[in-house]
Amino acid sequence: MRFFSDNAATVHPAVMEALAAANPVDTAYDGDALSQSLDRAFSDLFETSCEVVWVSTGTAANSIILAHFVRPWQGILCHEEAHIEVDECGAPTFYSGGAKLMPLPGRGAKIDLEALKTRLAGIRKDVHQVQPAAISITNATEYGLSWEPGEVGAIGEVAKAEGLKLHMDGARFANAVAYRGGSPADVTWRAGVDALSFGFTKNGAMMAEAIVFFGGSGGAGVRELKKRGGHLLSKGRFVAAQICAMLKDDLWLANARAANAGAAALAEACGDRLMHPVEANELFVRLTAAEAAQLRAAGFDFYDWGEGAARLVVSWDQDAATVAPLAAAIAAL
Repeated sequence: MRFFSDNAATVHPAVMEALAAANPVDTAYDGDALSQSLDRAFSDLFETSCEVVWVSTGTAANSIILAHFVRPWQGILCHEEAHIEVDECGAPTFYSGGAKLMPLPGRGAKIDLEALKTRLAGIRKDVHQVQPAAISITNATEYGLSWEPGEVGAIGEVAKAEGLKLHMDGARFANAVAYRGGSPADVTWRAGVDALSFGFTKNGAMMAEAIVFFGGSGGAGVRELKKRGGHLLSKGRFVAAQICAMLKDDLWLANARAANAGAAALAEACGDRLMHPVEANELFVRLTAAEAAQLRAAGFDFYDWGEGAARLVVSWDQDAATVAPLAAAIAAL
């Protein structure tokens, strides 16, 4: 009855099978057949030409993309509660050699469009101020909200007008797409996103994330950043195998739908305790310290989220029936 993080979820059996099937010897690093198949697989999924680079962590995916887009003296506009700002130990600044994160406000951890425009208008175009080179948004956000294509498109229009790259942190991209429906293309490159960190680890993989550049190629230097940062694994076929297994028959989407369904069942039980709409697999709920202790005493595990609040995360293997005991316990408080 653990609901503290989908990072701790089980690995899907199909991924385990794919890892075993990838054991025969193939070319080292990313020269193996599985790794070489990723560009085509993602191009089919996103309906455009893609260059895909695998890594084993989301922090590496975000940081390598941003370091590729931004020079050490430039800046990255992001939400003030974005994962890259709050939870990555300065990795984007480290990988980029010094680029500055430039936090912005917004409800539910979505960058406020007018705040973005105001911030950009206030930056003098001279050598004395940090000039932004990229915008980073998260889908689903740190509070479990999914972006509509039009919302991303509005940010994308600003990015294009200002000559900025647009990055999407998609650690829970699958959950966002499962909630909104439609084509993954609509909320990414068609809305102006240049590169996506496509997360699989939280959604049934063991340790696999995809850096996806839209429009053909990310350009020279991406793979050098990966190697220089220590993320070019010798037996990379085992990372690619996980991604291939997740893409096959849209397992990534089925897993996300299952997690979202479990979260929706919990949300119904939480009622007015909910602090944000539930649009993925995370819930943020109001709980007193005594109520939280009561739930933990009953065997439920979750994160405290500031005073009087908790975060509940439903994993791909926790469907509506699995979360029913917690839903009943919350409803009975």
